[in-house]
Amino acid sequence: MKTVHIPEKFRHYYDDWHFSAAVDAGPMVYLSGCTASHPDKDMPDDPEAQFHDAFAKLGAYLAEAGLGFADVVEITTFHVDMRKHADTFAAVKDQYIGEPYPAWSAIGVTELMHPRALVEIRAVAWRG
Repeated sequence: MKTVHIPEKFRHYYDDWHFSAAVDAGPMVYLSGCTASHPDKDMPDDPEAQFHDAFAKLGAYLAEAGLGFADVVEITTFHVDMRKHADTFAAVKDQYIGEPYPAWSAIGVTELMHPRALVEIRAVAWRG
């Protein structure tokens, strides 16, 4: 049996786009990709601010599932201009994700759903 988690602040994603913020599947929790898009669909232009906002949204998804960043076992990040922002992204990531570090795959893409988005972060957490 699976359980879905939807933070009220981001309920419009579930209603409009038909996806859950997080889905429990046994001890594993799968979290949808997070960009820096705010509920009003605004997004900062500054890359560092975007990265912080994306991790904050991921944190809200984790919290709704009763988890935190320490429970993350894998992240996959999708980047527009990956090499240009790699150092800044890594520095921001390290403010949220600590040791023991999860598995991480970083993938360069040409665009994301929001036209100004520079990163989307998806994660898998373990309810251990």
